[in-house]
Amino acid sequence: MPSIMRRIHLLSPRLANQIAAGEVVERPASVVKELLENSLDADADRLEVDVEAGGVKQIKIRDNGHGIPQDDLALSLSRHATSKISALEDLEAVGTLGFRGEALASISSVARLTLTSNVEGQESGWQVFAEGRDMETVQKPAPHPVGTTVEVRDLFFNTPARRKFLRTEKTEFSHLEEVIRRLALSRYDVGFTLRHNQRVIHQLRPAKTQAEKERRVASIFGAKFIENAVAVDVEASGLRLWGWVGLPTFSRAQADLQYFYVNGRTVKDKLVAHAVRQAYRDVLYGGRHPVFVLFLELDPAQVDVNVHPTKHEVRFRDGRMVHNFLYSTLNRVLAAVRPEDQLPPVAQSKSATISGIDAGEFSGQGRMVLQQPSSGASSFASSSLSAGGSASPARQSYSFSAERKPESMPVREQLNAYRNLHEPVEASSDPVIGQTAGDDEDIPPLGFAVAQLKGIYILSENQHGLVLVDMHAAHERITYERMKTAWHEQGITTQPLLVPDSLAVSTREADAAEEHDEQIRRLGFVLERMGPETLVVRQIPALLRGADVEKLVRDVIADFTTHGSSDRIEAHINELLATMACHGSVRANRRLTVPEMNALLRDMEHTERSGQCNHGRPTWTQLSLDELDKLFLRGR
Repeated sequence: MPSIMRRIHLLSPRLANQIAAGEVVERPASVVKELLENSLDADADRLEVDVEAGGVKQIKIRDNGHGIPQDDLALSLSRHATSKISALEDLEAVGTLGFRGEALASISSVARLTLTSNVEGQESGWQVFAEGRDMETVQKPAPHPVGTTVEVRDLFFNTPARRKFLRTEKTEFSHLEEVIRRLALSRYDVGFTLRHNQRVIHQLRPAKTQAEKERRVASIFGAKFIENAVAVDVEASGLRLWGWVGLPTFSRAQADLQYFYVNGRTVKDKLVAHAVRQAYRDVLYGGRHPVFVLFLELDPAQVDVNVHPTKHEVRFRDGRMVHNFLYSTLNRVLAAVRPEDQLPPVAQSKSATISGIDAGEFSGQGRMVLQQPSSGASSFASSSLSAGGSASPARQSYSFSAERKPESMPVREQLNAYRNLHEPVEASSDPVIGQTAGDDEDIPPLGFAVAQLKGIYILSENQHGLVLVDMHAAHERITYERMKTAWHEQGITTQPLLVPDSLAVSTREADAAEEHDEQIRRLGFVLERMGPETLVVRQIPALLRGADVEKLVRDVIADFTTHGSSDRIEAHINELLATMACHGSVRANRRLTVPEMNALLRDMEHTERSGQCNHGRPTWTQLSLDELDKLFLRGR
């Protein structure tokens, strides 16, 4: 059957708006997001949201912003009508949450919308009503204070095909509530009230002080988050990152508590996600996801927010610099956490604050140079033999001599020093008992060892109660961090291949390898292009001999193409060092003396990331006196 020729025609304004609504208005939560962003752009500091039936039946939003003049009310419901931009140049530095001028027109085309507003100096408020019509509005005077009220009823009443895709009232409200949470976290200076079916769900007052901000975060994320979070505030090279990151031990099975904002706008960005994932790489247990609420501030001209209709995505002008800044900052913040930061508050705040970090120089490539903490005086990393050339397994000493610190030893030599710790010994039935600290002594964060349990756990007493330490996991982290330090000090040693590897690649991959040749050489690889689609590998990092060179090279090139940098080599080297550290750490059933156990505790207090082993498992936990009293029903 021959097809019928269709003539070109203009869409009706109503149909055009309904099509646009398909991009902007997905569900009631989308309506709330667009309207609240308009209120915030109008400088409102008090927002009230009332919804019924999950927002499908009614959404009513009141604000105390500067309002809309009478002459602009009807125009505000027109498509592509906005007060936020006026020229193409304005898009290069957008400073508002909304700017497209589509929200009100799209909403009014699929719902019954009433807009009431008043401005300073106007005799009375005015109201405009639209009901999914062809740009037709009804306008009349209405009493209203300075500010705006928008009421949206019967969402998708004239588009039943869209309405049937809505979920249950509970599901729709949960999406709507999430919008309120995200906006409430982005604007601490604004008060938010949310009611559902006449019941108050959230009532958040403006937060000005750090404590008030933490209370707001705790009301949204839960009090446990603030108790297990590190506050960060770092600024360098025109970029500022502030907010809270959860400790690696406070992680989630899903990535449902990850809030990231760019200039106050909540975004989901692959570059950001990659940088955060890198920072948590060797401290997070497999399959777990970090928890954070972070704010990135930079010149609006350095970020393009006009990428997606819902404005959830952004594009950075210099993505490589932003990526490296985020990774470097979070990596240093997580590394700087010490056991004293994770203990219950005594004379300190509930969350450790890492602010004013010595950022050093922040180069054009976006690399932040931070101060490396000292490793401390005590060392629990190698075994010293007795004068007779042997050591008693149950009474070995695990301290480096003062003449040579572990950080300066070559990686292989460190590993050899740990060889005699591998073999387990038969555990004695008698516990190793130590003396408790007196009340007047200056008790360190992890306290003093009092016993060893089953050759696996160290029991220590500190000012809060009982500390339990996984001996192997803790020593594994200490060993790993020292080996990484030694590796970085020695630099990447390359090894020429006797028979160079020839790789068949795409033209795009070969071009990328040439473009990033200098950076790839710094990682220990020497590549040479032998044809349009051929690369030859002539040198590789010495520690990676035996690795899958072809896969590694392809992954490195892909990283440079996507992110402008690559940490694949470092990741592979760290994996090898982690394996070496695991085998080189004190094993289970190894009996330790009290001085040896205390040496391990002191090293934990001075070692980066000592709260987790190389696999992300916790190395220690605290049982307070209150928790112990509950176990035995004391005081009841």
